[in-house]
Amino acid sequence: MKSLGIKRKTKTKYKPILKNNKTWPVMQMAKKRKEFVHLVTEESFDNLLELRRGKSLKEELEMTIFRERQRVKNNPWKVDPDDDYSYWEGQNEKLVGVDALPEEEQEPRLKEILRDVVDRYSNEIAGHFNPSHYNVTRTLVTIGFGRLLNAARVKGPWSVFSNQLDLDDKIHVKGKLDELRKLAKIGTVVMVPTHYSNLDSVLIGWVIQHLGLPPFIYGAGLNLFNLKIFAYFMNSVGAYKVDRRKKNPLYLETLKSYSTIAIREGCHSLFFPGGTRSRSGKIEKSLKLGLLGTAIEAQRQVFQSEEEDQNKVFVVPVAINYHFVLEAPSLINDYLKRKGQQRYYEENDEFTTSYKISKFLLKFFTKGSDISVSIGDALDVLGNHVDAKGNSLDKQGEVIDIKDYFKSNGEVTENHQREQEYNRILGKKIVEEYHKHNRVFSSHLVAYVAFRMLGRIHKHLDLYGLLRLQDDDLVIDYEVFKKQFVVILDELKKLNAQNEVGLADHLLGDIDGVITHGLKNLGMYHAVIPVVKNKKGNIKVQSMNLLYYYHNKLQGYDLEKFF
Repeated sequence: MKSLGIKRKTKTKYKPILKNNKTWPVMQMAKKRKEFVHLVTEESFDNLLELRRGKSLKEELEMTIFRERQRVKNNPWKVDPDDDYSYWEGQNEKLVGVDALPEEEQEPRLKEILRDVVDRYSNEIAGHFNPSHYNVTRTLVTIGFGRLLNAARVKGPWSVFSNQLDLDDKIHVKGKLDELRKLAKIGTVVMVPTHYSNLDSVLIGWVIQHLGLPPFIYGAGLNLFNLKIFAYFMNSVGAYKVDRRKKNPLYLETLKSYSTIAIREGCHSLFFPGGTRSRSGKIEKSLKLGLLGTAIEAQRQVFQSEEEDQNKVFVVPVAINYHFVLEAPSLINDYLKRKGQQRYYEENDEFTTSYKISKFLLKFFTKGSDISVSIGDALDVLGNHVDAKGNSLDKQGEVIDIKDYFKSNGEVTENHQREQEYNRILGKKIVEEYHKHNRVFSSHLVAYVAFRMLGRIHKHLDLYGLLRLQDDDLVIDYEVFKKQFVVILDELKKLNAQNEVGLADHLLGDIDGVITHGLKNLGMYHAVIPVVKNKKGNIKVQSMNLLYYYHNKLQGYDLEKFF
């Protein structure tokens, strides 16, 4: 067969760290799903009775049931249970009837309603891991995506059957890979990626199996289960469901208990601490510390147990990078409209039908744009770095025993205020790791330089004034742009040498080639390409909103002072 002239890079094939799927922690949990859900219900029930914060149980239930009835009426989803309306109406009738009972029977009836609601939440949240479905899904994702990639890169009628290229030609997994594999053998890993796209969950799922790791449990947004493609994938890998419409304490406590118990029982876990996709395109700075705190709580509970073999919990930040994000137009528009306000976000983007997702995936893989997934330095639950043996290290690199940090008077004790402070420290450390392991792409740099140059030219305008610039003001002389591009790239290289940011390999080529590469890849799928070269060869901005979104990926490195 004649060579197609495609040079493949040398690749590492990772063997599974646990060959027998019966030993997978998530498999053990799935086998005892009924008992696990019952445990979540009971621990959530006990916690809620203890943490009422001065409110009566009746008040908590009234607020929860009122909110749920409003949700069912005003914001129903296809994925909601068929009996959603009748269930909450029934609970409301039970609650109304409590006042008619003798006083000594009221508290027991309220507790009965509480346990029933929490049990419903526990069953809604719990995943349905199936090893045979998992293997089928894993094969479909790997082969299916790989075939799409070959159809794009290898020409000819038999291209879809070619093995010339596979997914690790497309998805570049970088960072502390061997360390992650070692830690997954000796402890429980909690992976915390950045979050930009609904594609992230599928991507991280592929990375996990590519590295030979056993399946992780996911906290996946319930809205994804509205879509058949994502619903099948999420159910296959045992994702547990997170319904962001539900903000009441009963639901949030049940969700936290589910995550805590799973981690405590040794299930590797994954959740996005940013909470939702980054609407601005920035690397997350303000993390949602609720689920993150479950790693700390699980570690303390492990230390409190009398078991000799006590698992250590390792938190592994992961930085995801795309040249373009499918949902960027709707995300940035939402961010700009609601900047500074915490409101309910109605899902309204391009991931609305399975057909649109399929069309996107086809175009994504046939466009030839790369993805980067950077595995960061592993941390313990207090934010200390750990070595490959799982030892916690202080700032001087000395080994420390973090169990001591959970003790009072020589005993491991529960202290919410202390653990909240540990959680804040851990969140801050994760954000630092995100910035360190973020890999700058040519597209990010083109967007950053173009937006900042326009901001410098029109420095009398605020953000919204810049976004309203007219066509005549959206052209930058190419040679002036190139000169500024070189300045910022040189500063990024200095930061890279200090291990403060990562750089994609394609940034090290000829400058004109790097800029062309960035222009080609920036927002390539969008109806309006953010930046192009005009007929005169100058830089022409066509969408300031999208340019702002992609520019934001380089916020936080103090590069503004070089303009």
